[in-house]
Amino acid sequence: MAVATYGIYALTNAWFISRGVGETAFVAVNLVAPLLLILGAVSTTVGVGGASLVSHRLGAGDPRGAARAAGNAFVVFWAAAVLIGGLGILLIEPLLTVLGAAGETRAPARDYALIILAGSLTATGFSSLVRAEGRMRFSTLIWVVSVVCQIVLDPLLIFGLDMGVRGAAFGTVGGQAVSVGLSLWFFFLQRDRPYRIGLADLRPHGPTLRRLVSLGAPSFLGGLGTTLVTALANVLLLRLGGAVALSAYAICARIGTFALMPQLGISQGMQPLIGYNAGRALADRVHRTRVLALRATTLYGAAACAVLLGAAGPLTGAFTDDPEVRDAAADGLRVLALGHPLAGVATLVAAYFQALGRARPSYLISIGSIVGVRVPLLLLASLAGTTWLWSSFPVAELVTAAAAWLILRRRGGAAGGAEAPKERAPARPRTRSP
Repeated sequence: MAVATYGIYALTNAWFISRGVGETAFVAVNLVAPLLLILGAVSTTVGVGGASLVSHRLGAGDPRGAARAAGNAFVVFWAAAVLIGGLGILLIEPLLTVLGAAGETRAPARDYALIILAGSLTATGFSSLVRAEGRMRFSTLIWVVSVVCQIVLDPLLIFGLDMGVRGAAFGTVGGQAVSVGLSLWFFFLQRDRPYRIGLADLRPHGPTLRRLVSLGAPSFLGGLGTTLVTALANVLLLRLGGAVALSAYAICARIGTFALMPQLGISQGMQPLIGYNAGRALADRVHRTRVLALRATTLYGAAACAVLLGAAGPLTGAFTDDPEVRDAAADGLRVLALGHPLAGVATLVAAYFQALGRARPSYLISIGSIVGVRVPLLLLASLAGTTWLWSSFPVAELVTAAAAWLILRRRGGAAGGAEAPKERAPARPRTRSP
């Protein structure tokens, strides 16, 4: 529900920009998307690492350890966000050049990027830490309230106050700030919980920091790899197909974000269940959760593929009146949709190992999929032309999913890879569980 809501925002935000500001601004915002992906990668790193530690500690009956893990996750993210935001603002011009922003797209890309970077501290509400203790409703609330605020602010700032791409950026940061406010209240003030974060928990703790970063780093590398792939695809499409291909990819990227968000939601919903039950040594539940999650992400991906194949024309037509861009985007979306049935497999398998506290297989999937599959396929396909470049995306999904499945079979273990016996653990003091 939560990530589906964000998918709706990604789609409506794109529509507001393309219709309220123009296609040039829409392309410019998409060129800056890698900056959002970097911030998202950092928040996912500390979120996944922190959530794994929190769920394990709660499952083991150690609320103080959970509080320290959550507090250290906050500190790591805040420090990284300040560093990324500051450096990004200082190096904005060379950064825009690397991202491919030139000509008419450079000015709106700069405006959007500066506001997003200045608001980097609001890039996460730590909903993953909320889910780690089983509070699914509040985790959803953090997303929904934030997204509703963004959807309200976008038309107000873009159309009402005529702020253009600045309005879209302020709308994004404003909604995120609401999410941060809710999370601060939840973790530091709310009483009806297994733990609360105190000042002592914000003090950096070496072993906790090392474990947090170790478990979360595969997510960061995966997010960084996605950033690289997105930036590389923009550059290659601009070189091969010009502005039409770049505009088409921008439209497909937003629709794809909307379509694939539920697969991310399945992965995020699985993690606290895996971590908590692994912490309690319930390997049979770990295995069952993994199997159900894999089935769900594959079935949903197949359904999304079918819908996009049938509705590609109307969907892409909602974002542009240019027939050339519309046709190119519709054709591209149909090709990209072929990879959707397997698009969630690698992410889910990596998240599964992270939830178990086993970082090495996640590193292998995250790094291997980018360095060994996605980037080489993009570069090779670009030698044959635009059509082959589009086709490299679903091929990459197939190869990556197959590799992740092999890693799961070899390293997951018959009982799902939980490092615990299969029999039920002794009863522990009752805490709120997923």
